[in-house]
Amino acid sequence: MDVTAQGIRPWGVGGQTRAMAIIEVDGLTKRYGRRTILDGVDLAVEPGEIFGILGPNGAGKTTTVECIEGLRTPDSGRIRVDGLDPARDERQLRQILGVQLQESELPPKLRVGEALALYSSFYGDPVDWRELVAGLRLSDRLGTPFRRLSGGQKQRVSVALALVGRPKVVVLDELTTGLDPQSRRDVRGLIEGIRERGVTVLLVSHFMEEAERLCDRLAVIDRGRVVASGTPSALISRVGAPQRLRFRTSRPFALEILRALPDVASVEEWGGHVRVTGADGILHRVTAALADAGVQAEELSVGRATLDDAFLALTGRSPSEGSES
Repeated sequence: MDVTAQGIRPWGVGGQTRAMAIIEVDGLTKRYGRRTILDGVDLAVEPGEIFGILGPNGAGKTTTVECIEGLRTPDSGRIRVDGLDPARDERQLRQILGVQLQESELPPKLRVGEALALYSSFYGDPVDWRELVAGLRLSDRLGTPFRRLSGGQKQRVSVALALVGRPKVVVLDELTTGLDPQSRRDVRGLIEGIRERGVTVLLVSHFMEEAERLCDRLAVIDRGRVVASGTPSALISRVGAPQRLRFRTSRPFALEILRALPDVASVEEWGGHVRVTGADGILHRVTAALADAGVQAEELSVGRATLDDAFLALTGRSPSEGSES
């Protein structure tokens, strides 16, 4: 999906250097009563990159983003978006920040073209939305009420509305949740096209494969703190385990036996499968230990460590665990 081939001039980083952060978050805290949601979050996002915020449900991802957008006021800490304070410079921030709308925020009878024309009127130098929708494959849906769009089309409309003001930064929160595989692939191509315009993308997701493919850098938030940040490959290397095994056991088996094996970095049970990561050569050690216990490794697959493995190692949980806060 090419959003750069429609003759619309690029916007975003312009002549900026990547040495200066366009989003700075220092010591961000947020509490609700006695419950601490954010506990000293630090982030630095460079111009023109796709920066991912990952974490289990309830880790504080959405609260962090809402503070950056100016929708929530932090209890302490400092936030700057292109030098602007979201709490103090709300009007200026709206001119440089594009935010993906949730489906419920658009009237169901509002037509696509009407929504784009309306949002375009809010900005002094908007993108020509007719050219924008051509790149998003929405030209034949301009007269369609929002409620009659497919899930993928609704997401593309929400992205078009986020881009129509020619933002420097766009925030996409769980953009592919609930989409079918083809729509998810389309949206991923769309995100890559946004970066080609020089727009900085702040991507909130719990899809590890998506984040590993799209993000230049990312931060993992768990229980309100940043537990790791860096490139996907750097986080994967922190697992210290180049090999990954995935299998079902033919009968119940004490996983502590596998955890005690030499060169095994982690053993997790997830979705009825056992996942073991470790140094090259752990396959023989693991299968031998299972055989000694009279257990077979069924549906066995052998691969390399992924961001999924790094996430489990860093948080001890799968991305879908927890309760949203």
